[in-house]
Amino acid sequence: MKRFLIVPVIFICQISWSQVLVINELDPDSPSTDTAEFVELKSQTPNFSTDGYILVFFNGSSSGADSSYMVIDLNGYQTDNNGLLVIGSEGVYPFPQLLISENVIQNGADAVGIYQASVNDFPEGTLATQANLIDAMVYGTNDPDDTVLMGLLGETVQYNDNGTNATERSIQRFVDGMGVESYSAATPTPRRENDGSGTAINPIQISVVETQYDEGASFDITFTAEVNVTSDLNFTISLNNFGFNTSDYTGNTNLTILSGTNSTSTTITLTDDSDDEGDEVMRIQFTDLEEPIVPGNNFVEVRVVDNDFTVAAWGTPTNPTTGIVQSTQPDGYYDSLDGLSDLALRQALQDIIADPNVVRAQTYADVIDILMEADQNPANSNQVWLLYIEEGRAKLDLQTGSSNSGKWNREHTFPRSRGGFFDIEEDEVADGIDVFWTTEADSLRHGNSDAHALRAADAAENSSRGNQHYGQYIGPSGTLGSFRGDVARSVLYMEIRYNGLEVVNGFPTTTGQLGDLATLLDWHRNDPPDDFEMNRNNVVYTWQFNRNPFIDQPDLVEYIWGNNVGDVWDQQLSVDENELQGVSLYPNPTSGRLYINTTNAVNVEVYSVEGKRLRQYSAIDGYLDLDLASGLYLVKLETEKGSMTKKIIVE
Repeated sequence: MKRFLIVPVIFICQISWSQVLVINELDPDSPSTDTAEFVELKSQTPNFSTDGYILVFFNGSSSGADSSYMVIDLNGYQTDNNGLLVIGSEGVYPFPQLLISENVIQNGADAVGIYQASVNDFPEGTLATQANLIDAMVYGTNDPDDTVLMGLLGETVQYNDNGTNATERSIQRFVDGMGVESYSAATPTPRRENDGSGTAINPIQISVVETQYDEGASFDITFTAEVNVTSDLNFTISLNNFGFNTSDYTGNTNLTILSGTNSTSTTITLTDDSDDEGDEVMRIQFTDLEEPIVPGNNFVEVRVVDNDFTVAAWGTPTNPTTGIVQSTQPDGYYDSLDGLSDLALRQALQDIIADPNVVRAQTYADVIDILMEADQNPANSNQVWLLYIEEGRAKLDLQTGSSNSGKWNREHTFPRSRGGFFDIEEDEVADGIDVFWTTEADSLRHGNSDAHALRAADAAENSSRGNQHYGQYIGPSGTLGSFRGDVARSVLYMEIRYNGLEVVNGFPTTTGQLGDLATLLDWHRNDPPDDFEMNRNNVVYTWQFNRNPFIDQPDLVEYIWGNNVGDVWDQQLSVDENELQGVSLYPNPTSGRLYINTTNAVNVEVYSVEGKRLRQYSAIDGYLDLDLASGLYLVKLETEKGSMTKKIIVE
């Protein structure tokens, strides 16, 4: 939203302070990425329990319809010595007493209200009301007045925070000596009285030089008070966080800032054990500060990189292997396809992979756990392998906030907007492998969380791809294109799995259609399945109880979309790999010379990953010199007994 710098306006309300709890300050639009949003409540008396109260946020946009979008339960909290309670995100300084995610408070025109009620009274989408309302504020960031929302809450003024990206402002409440309230936009003052009165607090800031250390490393944690303490300040910190505990480090966690000074530090040494625990996160937090000493920041995270990761027996997509990972398909899984062709073959295949008596659908949140296993980097078990940019990234770097730099997230190879599927509230719950929905071919909504068509991807690259068709999008420049066959097989799977989806030629605009079929067929042919793809097929099968048939039986693609449409399918005649089991290529990667181990001379064709034939050789029975630039290539070997295609790396 474009915002303008305006001279702050003072809003005056001729109502003396009579409520037990009011909205004292609101910052709904902190600069840049909204990392310091907060609401500050104030009670008439200090240390006031907020049990029985809730904070409700209302969306004043046309789509929000002046209804609730977020509710915060205030049970278990109380205001401080100044009667203040700050609800905000981690970027707020001093640190909030009640922590919420960043970038969740909407800019406006919107509203927030304090109610003496239960969170169950305000399910998402509840129209704003004055029933049980204690105090409310309608606000905006240079937005037109939402008179309807104001009327629903009994308010007559919509307040403006007047903030810009360069100058942060919050809406603040003031009370003069006569008890008259007024509001103005000023520099935020969380956990401090807006007029500078009250008991002064002294925040302590936690700092570390780096946010990531290897096992065995030592580093200092420094604690700095805003002003010198007037007596020795003893306090304790905790570093524990999930699996990270006192067995993972040594160092003093009982600290003292000496009188007349404002800082102290401790040295922490990380234990270098032999356990494959995966990367962990240490969380530095205060455990026993008492007012007027308060946290300046808190829950500071430091990643501990485990050097005991495992390496799989198979290769990454850019250094592929085949034949090491075997399909875990049950015996006879595809037998019902034999002897069929055309529409009958399609239907029989759908009957297998969309069988409502067998197949399961998981939540979109569950997909994160699935991808951490299915897309695990074969070269480092602490990482996921990223589609498109072809590299590993720490599993811990999952995007959870607004920033996508250096993060990974879930990429729909068949974009949601193209497919017409979506998530629902239950999709936000990761309820595990044993909790699932029944699903069928008409359950298009479940395409949102179908792990066969979801991949771990660099969050920024995912955003760049958007909902482009393949062919429009071909991946980042400078990569090997090792993902191309994978995405082809995943979107072709989606067409068969769900009624209402189709892969077509060109770049359609019709919902349910994705292109470009010709491009995807080339990608499938020139980037055949490898061990990485077979392993993820096996992993997804353990969750969903269905498989991607085009990984197990890649020639099926030709019988449904390609060169064999109309031909009768027979499994035993479709697996060329078995007919050339005695043929092998080595070394891989190669510096240029490629040896072919075979009892018979073979014809050889070399293709780029885009499908362009680069070299052709006849009757090779020893070796050949490729004379190619470094990169990934496809080598097709053919004899009178059949053919096979292998990926090779030229270094």
